[in-house]
Amino acid sequence: MTDKNEGLLQRRSLLTGLGVAAAGLTVGAGVAEAKRKKFEPARYDLDTWMDEMPGKHRVFVDSSTADGGATALHLSRNILNAHQSAYDGEDSDYAMILCFRHSSTAFGFGDSAWKKYGKDIHRMLNFADPATGEAPEINLMQATDRRGLSNKGATIDYVQSRGIQIVICNAATRGISGFLSGAGHGEADEIYKELVASAIPGSRFVSAGVMAVTRAQEYDYSVLVAG
Repeated sequence: MTDKNEGLLQRRSLLTGLGVAAAGLTVGAGVAEAKRKKFEPARYDLDTWMDEMPGKHRVFVDSSTADGGATALHLSRNILNAHQSAYDGEDSDYAMILCFRHSSTAFGFGDSAWKKYGKDIHRMLNFADPATGEAPEINLMQATDRRGLSNKGATIDYVQSRGIQIVICNAATRGISGFLSGAGHGEADEIYKELVASAIPGSRFVSAGVMAVTRAQEYDYSVLVAG
């Protein structure tokens, strides 16, 4: 091979190497840019209230069983108490949501609903009044004279007084309405309206509890599962 041909090959090799290197830099820059890009969830008007709650800390306490609903009240109180004692904090430091969904949903209804439908709600939940051993005729999570329950005296009124937002699963409320209708209490739509009207004052219905817990995480809420 002549010196002229060798020089030509060397130049071609150098140019090819530079092209590969340039391509590598381009791909690497694209990967780095993709890593830097932060995920931004879609926002909906139905959820903006979560972002509007004041507080330095955000917690979503989730419950899906009757016993879990009672435990959720106890744990919510514990968080606020620990924040006060260990961190010299205030209740107002917390944006806290407590969710009654699935089998804890009925705790979002007032005494009027429990008095009328308590026996059949008991059939669903198997959650007896410890004072009688029978079906509750009141919302036990509002009672201040019941011992042996998992809320350990932390009532709904109490946690609300400390700034905790109660939310109730609308999908489960529809389901309960259908169950009560099947038990002979009338039309499901009318029962649903009655249950909604009886809801704990200051509470909020969400489309579905499972939806609320996922949306809350997109708003940077820590999730505590009470059961």
